[in-house]
Amino acid sequence: MAAMAAGDKHAASEVLRGLARHLNCLNEDNKATRKRALELIKRETLDKGLSSSVLQEVFAALLKPLLKCLSDPMERCRETAITTISEFIRCVPKPEESLPYLMPCLAQRLGEKDILEPAEELRLSAVEMLSLTLEVCGKHLALYLNDMINILLKTIVDPFPDVKRESCKCTVKLAKCLPEHFHMQAESLVKPLMQTIAHQHSRVRVSVIEATGAVIQHSSGKNVDEVISHLAQRLFDDSPQVRKAVTVVVGDWLLRMRDRYSYFHKLIPLLLSSISDEIPEIRLLAADLWKQVGAQWEKENEEDIKDKMDFLLTPPPFYPPGAERPGLGCRELVVRNLGRLVPAITHDVTDWLVPTRVRTSQLLAVLLLHAEDHSTQHLQPLLATLYVACTDAERDVVTNCLAAAELLGTFVPPAVFLKLMLDHVTSPSSSSHPWAPLMVLAAVLGGCPRPLLKPHLEPIANALAKPDVCQEYQQVMYLERLLACVDVLLRQCESDCGSVSLQLLQVLVTVQSLSTEPHVSEKALESVHCLCKVQGLGSVMELYRQHMGQLLDWLSASVNAWSSYSPQRLQLHVIVTQSGPVIGEFVSQLMPLLHSCLQPDKDTEMRMSIFTMLAKLLLDASNTLDSQGYFHDESERFLCDILLPNLVWQAGRTAAAVRTSALSCLLALLHGGGITPGQLLCLEEKLVPLVLSALDEDSKTGRLFACRSLSTILKLTGTSLHPEALNKIYPELLKHLDDSSEEVRSVALQALGLWLSSLTKDYSPEFFSAHLQLLFQQLLVHMDDPDDSVQDHVLEILKKGSSVHPALLKREVEAVRGKQRSPVYCDQLLQHIHSLRAETAAECPE
Repeated sequence: MAAMAAGDKHAASEVLRGLARHLNCLNEDNKATRKRALELIKRETLDKGLSSSVLQEVFAALLKPLLKCLSDPMERCRETAITTISEFIRCVPKPEESLPYLMPCLAQRLGEKDILEPAEELRLSAVEMLSLTLEVCGKHLALYLNDMINILLKTIVDPFPDVKRESCKCTVKLAKCLPEHFHMQAESLVKPLMQTIAHQHSRVRVSVIEATGAVIQHSSGKNVDEVISHLAQRLFDDSPQVRKAVTVVVGDWLLRMRDRYSYFHKLIPLLLSSISDEIPEIRLLAADLWKQVGAQWEKENEEDIKDKMDFLLTPPPFYPPGAERPGLGCRELVVRNLGRLVPAITHDVTDWLVPTRVRTSQLLAVLLLHAEDHSTQHLQPLLATLYVACTDAERDVVTNCLAAAELLGTFVPPAVFLKLMLDHVTSPSSSSHPWAPLMVLAAVLGGCPRPLLKPHLEPIANALAKPDVCQEYQQVMYLERLLACVDVLLRQCESDCGSVSLQLLQVLVTVQSLSTEPHVSEKALESVHCLCKVQGLGSVMELYRQHMGQLLDWLSASVNAWSSYSPQRLQLHVIVTQSGPVIGEFVSQLMPLLHSCLQPDKDTEMRMSIFTMLAKLLLDASNTLDSQGYFHDESERFLCDILLPNLVWQAGRTAAAVRTSALSCLLALLHGGGITPGQLLCLEEKLVPLVLSALDEDSKTGRLFACRSLSTILKLTGTSLHPEALNKIYPELLKHLDDSSEEVRSVALQALGLWLSSLTKDYSPEFFSAHLQLLFQQLLVHMDDPDDSVQDHVLEILKKGSSVHPALLKREVEAVRGKQRSPVYCDQLLQHIHSLRAETAAECPE
């Protein structure tokens, strides 16, 4: 061995002797000379295939001149020097012997305040040489830890991205190589790493995260708080590789960091967030790491949880279908840290950044799946968080929060969540989003199993049917959420909903009455059909038959306080129109209600809307109000006590509008067969004067309705009216032959024709000739009307009148014939009278 060592020394001496001139040339001013000398040194040593022991001797002699070349003005010389030193370090058996000279030199070149090496690529090569040195020298670098740290402090924030990456790799190696020394200075690297963690290059970000993991893992752990927020931000990184790196680092901390128990509440959310990552590889990685963490904790705390092992391993009843139950250790970790996690969730779910809110909402659902029934003790803050989150403009946040709410419904006893939630529904804390508690309630109920929910159906339905809940707000969103609550009860409890059918129908009726959006009304009607279906009822009519008495009592309770703003008038509209023929079975109960709300002292707008509704029903009385024939028993009272008081004249436009709507209702009553001719005759003295008075309404519609009502009365009563009553009617009709409305004139003429048809033998032409004369004179004036259709109509009426008193009519026609612009109609009338007389003479010969 000694001989071999002596031989190596001799060989080394020979090599060095041959290099003496080249070494001298390194001091020359000519840069080409220096460059060539460095290249020759490398060729004569490293490229010659010398033994490692010879290279060791040569390297010891060459190291100082080569290190001096690291500050050579020529870039190529510095590059060759770095390459040569690196090769020597890789090849020699004892590279650590170079450290006393190499490390101070590198620290001077790379670790000073100002970077001495201007070339980016050479700084990269120098850091790569440092990494190589670390690999081959290992623990021998402990004495030079300060130099290493000083270098890394600068190179981690180097402007060249590749230098940053290599420095991070070097940091990881240093931490693993010298853990017992590294921890003393590791914290100083946190600041430069955090300055670089958001670098624009994703590969740099990955390297920084890996280095951060090593630094924290091998430090005192005091800097965890400083880095956690930065790592959390990287979970939203566009690069999957960056997110994967965070997942690996956090998982490693949870498994191996010395003081990890102190930081579980901060680290668990980061790892669980990755379980919801969009990339399957990251999701699987996070899930696997989390299982390892749970299993490790379970093993470490075996004694502590021994008593829980048996019952905690059995899944709770009604576990969410399709969900894999986390292991006991994972569940216990979440449960024990939930008190610290919930406030953080509450804070982050309102963050100004959308990705943060989305991730937080995903995390909440994951935590609740782990917490199971332990979330009960945190229910108040959890609900408050959900109420806020479900108003988020970002759809994913809302979806995730509703999924979390379903889990609350699955694991928290209904008696507990309903005690809080029904109060929130009745008195929402947010005036701008009053529907938020309803939205969350629907989701919670959706997660609650039917057997557990059934005993609580009544308080839920009663709360939804409260006026403060179902009648207070008209926003589309609110009504949709209210419907969602009803629908989830129907879906979850099906036939059990029969016990609360009335309350659910009240809610559905109210939604339809308040909704201004067709799609909401249609959805509510679908729910009405669903309510029928779950009870086995054949139609909506049967549902209303089942509850009509209670619904009318419900409305009657507040009828004295109704106004145009009351939802009850709209509820009444929905009930009576949707129930079809069924309302005819409850007329005796409906009439007192109508009587109360249609008195003249009640709100005008309300009365108008109800009269309009009644008009539609009365037009089809046989299929609505009179479907059972009961309305005929009430029609006289309806006319006298409800309609007629509203036809009495009062000053003002609104009063006129009410009279018009009452007239439309009267007309519908007469047309729809809701009243018999006999009943009309009994009421004629009260009714006709008010209708005649209405002929003078300012409103064209009012005058038209009055005219048509008179026509219908004359048609229905036929020849039963007393002559004195008839004589009060025709003068009012004659006035309206000059009406500004052509339609009113036409109807007035029609009514006059019916009036003439109503005359019987009791109407003595001679006794009432003055009346007939006035009638004929006025009609003859209009036989000269500019409108041909009016002339034709008048002619037909006078032909009808000619049979009443032919002689009188003949005299009146002859008196005006010469004054007419077109006497042709007079000639036709005279001819008609003549032929009529001839017929009469033939039938009754002397």
